[in-house]
Amino acid sequence: MEAKMEKIENNIVKFEVRVEAEKFTAALNKAFNKNKKRFAVPGFRKGKVPMHMIEKMYGTEVFFDDAANTCISETYPTVIEENNIRPVDFPRVDIKEIGKGKDLVYTAEVTVYPEVELGEYKGLEVKKNTLEVSDEEVNAQLDSMQKQNARVEVKEDGKVEKGDVALIDFKGFIDGVAFEGGEGHDYALEIGSGSFIDNFEDQLIGLAKGEEKSIKVTFPAEYGKEDLNGKEATFEVTVKEIKAKELPELDDEFAKEVSEFETLADLKADIKEKFQKNKDEQVENEFKDALISAAIENAKMEVPEVMYEKEIDNMVKDLEQKLGYQGLSLEQYLQFTGNTEDKMRAYMKENAEKKVKADLVLEAIAKAENIEATEEEVNEKATEVAKMYAGDNAEEMAKMLVQTQRPMIEKDIVVAKTIKLLEDNCK
Repeated sequence: MEAKMEKIENNIVKFEVRVEAEKFTAALNKAFNKNKKRFAVPGFRKGKVPMHMIEKMYGTEVFFDDAANTCISETYPTVIEENNIRPVDFPRVDIKEIGKGKDLVYTAEVTVYPEVELGEYKGLEVKKNTLEVSDEEVNAQLDSMQKQNARVEVKEDGKVEKGDVALIDFKGFIDGVAFEGGEGHDYALEIGSGSFIDNFEDQLIGLAKGEEKSIKVTFPAEYGKEDLNGKEATFEVTVKEIKAKELPELDDEFAKEVSEFETLADLKADIKEKFQKNKDEQVENEFKDALISAAIENAKMEVPEVMYEKEIDNMVKDLEQKLGYQGLSLEQYLQFTGNTEDKMRAYMKENAEKKVKADLVLEAIAKAENIEATEEEVNEKATEVAKMYAGDNAEEMAKMLVQTQRPMIEKDIVVAKTIKLLEDNCK
């Protein structure tokens, strides 16, 4: 095999590969043996037709495509490896010369990873912010816990007030005609929650159990259903039951009921500590992102568009997986959000560009600094992950992860060590 490499553009190379006639002939014979049962020739049983008879009846080139694919799949990886090429995508292959008893000549044009010219990445000047938890945030969390633990009692004689839960039947009409999706029975509506459109909930205030009322509302112009957008509607509503929420006192007894703490002061301190931990993590992540962004800003590279598109593909797959856990398809999600896949991909483009550039720059820094993952670090990382998911079987899972996921584990370790280098050397 002979191969010549030519640089077409900054990130595109083209190979011309010549495969010896002997190897192409062997590939033809392999293609014949694999496909001979498919051919029917009068006077011969299936699978017993000689190669030259099949070629005579179906054409000399009948096995060329199969044989060429075999030769390409066997030689292309070797060409890539020998020339130290890192392809971004599959190559575009063209057959230039092909014939029985002749050399096979093909060209392969492929987009490759860009070269990164690093700028300054040590001594970066990046501001690290601080975030403190306020008393208002702690009190807001307590209020939320208080509402979650509210006792609900049926009001037999009272009327609907803000904060109550009204059990209602309703039926909606537009121009006197009932519309699809506008009817509900035994619907528990919290007054003041903003669950229903317009001022629907406010118009229930003051009604007693068993009372009926015609409520007029206007659907939002961008409601999402063409036959309802901006339309005025009338709902015939019956109040079947009224429940009042009684909030518990925020005291030591409340703390004992909702947590493992004996006093409200200890519960507040725990909330504040957890909130502060989250804020500290947020600050640290923002700081790391700022360092990486600064390193990217100082570097030079020409990233091929296909790398961004492939990263967007990964982001879409991740979204589909998350939606699947919720029982939704991507098509349903796009319909509910009034979006299209093209718009969604365009929205993802900015984050995809940042991710690709960050990966390239961190990889280049790791190479420049000879940062690698040690065997001990790989085993520690695998054990850490296994303990999160496998419990008593963590040891076995860790061994399996090292065997099957080593490249991914090594990459995570190298990235973390590279970011640590940026942190240790920043101003």
